Amino acid sequence: MTLVGSARRHPSAILLVVQLLGVLVYPVMEGSRGGRVAFEILGIVVLTLAVFSVRSTPGLTWVSVCLGIPAVILSLVDVFWPTEAIVPISNALHAAFYFYAAYSLLRYMLGDHDVSSDELYATGATFTLVAWGFAYLFVFVQALVPGSFTAAVNPTQDRNWMELLFLSFTTLSSTGLSDIVPITSWGRSVVMIEQLAGLGYVAMVVSRLVGLTVAKRT
Repeated sequence: MTLVGSARRHPSAILLVVQLLGVLVYPVMEGSRGGRVAFEILGIVVLTLAVFSVRSTPGLTWVSVCLGIPAVILSLVDVFWPTEAIVPISNALHAAFYFYAAYSLLRYMLGDHDVSSDELYATGATFTLVAWGFAYLFVFVQALVPGSFTAAVNPTQDRNWMELLFLSFTTLSSTGLSDIVPITSWGRSVVMIEQLAGLGYVAMVVSRLVGLTVAKRT
């Protein structure tokens, strides 16, 4: 009951932990059908937790469900019956779901002038949701415009999920450490938008929460 109670009080913390664990286990899942199935199962867990988090925010749960369920179904179909036409649709739905969940958590954090512990966890969870959303958007762009991203290793091949997720995290955090490079106009456009989103997130959201926390303590 204590664990369940903690999960209900801090859904953003559970979401953040699962997403960070996903970053660590995704490399193990690459390269096999079994790994892809495990990848989709983990994705279902993350989507479920995201919906649960949205229920605690001003976001509309039915919007998350309507975006998340078709995305999961199409992903599973792509694992067992791969079809090129499914890839852009599935990733577009995934991106829309993660962006909507991030928007809902933003409304949750900015809705008042009190900073709860769950809102602090939501700061990290929202960042990872946006990073995941842009990673799916990169896959969507790559499916529509092959060769949008290149790298030092196998430069002519499509970039895999982990590479594009790495690009998304480095772009959103403005660290500039990624060896994945956008080389088409569409790829560069999406990367520029994510760079702007990362700067805006730190400037408007993180700084506000830090300021409110300091003001409360003083």
